[in-house]
Amino acid sequence: MNRTATKTRKTGETEVTVELAIGPGQSGFQTGVGFFDHMLELLSRHSGIALKVEATGDLETGSHHTVEDTGIVIGQALDEALGDRRGIRRYGSALIPMDESLAECAIDLSGRSAVVFRGEIPPGEIAGFETELTREFFEAVARESGMTLHIEIRYGENTHHRIEAVFKSFARALRAAVAIDPDEPGIPSTKGTLSS
Repeated sequence: MNRTATKTRKTGETEVTVELAIGPGQSGFQTGVGFFDHMLELLSRHSGIALKVEATGDLETGSHHTVEDTGIVIGQALDEALGDRRGIRRYGSALIPMDESLAECAIDLSGRSAVVFRGEIPPGEIAGFETELTREFFEAVARESGMTLHIEIRYGENTHHRIEAVFKSFARALRAAVAIDPDEPGIPSTKGTLSS
């Protein structure tokens, strides 16, 4: 099963190319936003999804366009790599600590986009990454991939740790959801389809 995709998005604000393969492989990240590259590396490592991201954008105005458009293209690539979603587990969840912070994520690769994001992320910037873009990124991924996504930051003192716990919990939940279920020969839905 070849679960791979390469997608590019070019606008007047950004150009983003994503190579995604569900399974082991080489990864690399060049977005111009140091903290975001670090979070994408965590996402790839803990999801078991090989991910290459190259993005150029109008960083002189902030990281918003780069982060959101990267989320869009990752979501599109994930959707394409999943195909008709035959044989996948479909659901995944994870409760992940990062030092004093704790985040939980639940995913349904339903083909329908919905996002619930609960928890405080104080406004600010970490190595070029505007912290409120955490939610924007995941909303873009979920919308473009047809994912129902619930994220909750239960608690935490350090903003870096809160965001890292979110990315790791998402990655681990995604790892479970995209896994092949040996007991599921078809599409895991009574409707017979997982699409919008």
